[in-house]
Amino acid sequence: MKKVFIDGAAGTTGLKIYERLSARDDIEIISLDEKYRKDICARKEMLNASDIAFLCLPDAAAREAVQLVENPDTLVIDTSTAHRTESSWVYGFPELQGQREKIRSAKRIANPGCHASGVISLIKPLTDAGVLYKSARLSCFSLTGYSGGGKSMISDYDNAGNATQLAAPRMYALSQNHKHLPEIKKICGLENAPVFCPIVSSYYSGMQVTVPIFADDITVGIDEIKSIYEEYYKTDIIRFVNDNDKNGFLSAGEFSGFDDMQISVFGNNDRMTLVSRFDNLGKGACGAAIQNMNICMGIKETIGLNISEVSK
Repeated sequence: MKKVFIDGAAGTTGLKIYERLSARDDIEIISLDEKYRKDICARKEMLNASDIAFLCLPDAAAREAVQLVENPDTLVIDTSTAHRTESSWVYGFPELQGQREKIRSAKRIANPGCHASGVISLIKPLTDAGVLYKSARLSCFSLTGYSGGGKSMISDYDNAGNATQLAAPRMYALSQNHKHLPEIKKICGLENAPVFCPIVSSYYSGMQVTVPIFADDITVGIDEIKSIYEEYYKTDIIRFVNDNDKNGFLSAGEFSGFDDMQISVFGNNDRMTLVSRFDNLGKGACGAAIQNMNICMGIKETIGLNISEVSK
């Protein structure tokens, strides 16, 4: 039985990982008494006593936690932004070409960001296939539920007194310096970071990420793009689905509470929209972290995950 320590278990992602793992009989969760939660010596002891450590911490605290790990056998899965572009860490997106094998033998795994997961799932298969110009100047539109903002944002939205202010969707990261852009650019091999427009709305969870593509950006038509996705994603967790709009509408909340992702393509040969839908707390955070853990344990990737009927 594997011993698992969640450093930062009181946060939104940490709580969700704990919730999923606590029902498993192949995992023993070791934890600190609340009064020792920020005690560096107590955390160090737990980190080194664990077979698997999840870091659900701000970036600076995650970097500090890694320095505390002296046990060479401890697998560290970091859900923060801190290590996603570092070459000594393995990027934890197993569906990408050749990535599952790297994850399987890794001891340091950087879990992808939620927005980044949606963008990368759409762009990376096309750059791998050589049909999307790496010099393309792309834009990305991402709609997310408010749980992605953590406890503070959840509290804001759950406060009835804020109902009028928060009723409409809100665009943020207006300076084009969103923390997910470096990993998007690096993992996709793009020469230019996309223009990124993230929007948070007044529903709890679920994401819909859209990348518009013009014919000048690619070397093939829409049918070939669909074929690339269909061939690239043959897993239980990411699926390509053709023509899945509901009477002309596509809900960003359809995968709320689930750990899988659905890829779609709409439009025509001149202008198309690439769409990725998933849960920002599922495939965008804790679901992905547990999937990576399962791979390292050598067991079925979907154990402990909630897969939607939509993708089955």
